[in-house]
Amino acid sequence: MNEFHSHMPRALDLARQAALQGEVPVGAVIIKDGVVIAEARNEMRARHDPTAHAEMLAIRAACAALGQERLTGCDIWVSLEPCPACAGAIAAARLSRLYYAASDPKSGGVAQGPCVFDHPQSHWKPEIYSGMMENEAAALLRAFFAAKRDG
Repeated sequence: MNEFHSHMPRALDLARQAALQGEVPVGAVIIKDGVVIAEARNEMRARHDPTAHAEMLAIRAACAALGQERLTGCDIWVSLEPCPACAGAIAAARLSRLYYAASDPKSGGVAQGPCVFDHPQSHWKPEIYSGMMENEAAALLRAFFAAKRDG
């Protein structure tokens, strides 16, 4: 039996890197059989692409690494609750487990808002675990947006 290992610290490191680049601080890591196969941070501003969310970029990289469009048996670790579009991509990719740190009352799509995985049109629902390192992730987001308001 595999020993549980949290990849949330790495997702938060990626989120911090995003913040340093002026991006909303979100990081994502995808794991298969305990090994990191993809990781990404928000890059919407850098890429001039509204879909360049950490989750989307990590999913694309993981699919490319495995040479397939399905990520069954893979887990995704995200520093912020995925938005509805990212939740839809997680379902389409058939990720087995979703771990996220901070909830997103304004734009979340998992436990907030549309609750994508509970919708009748969702063909897949990963196991969902939330709140891991939530305080650190929320503090990072608050500091980022406070600096934007003050700057």
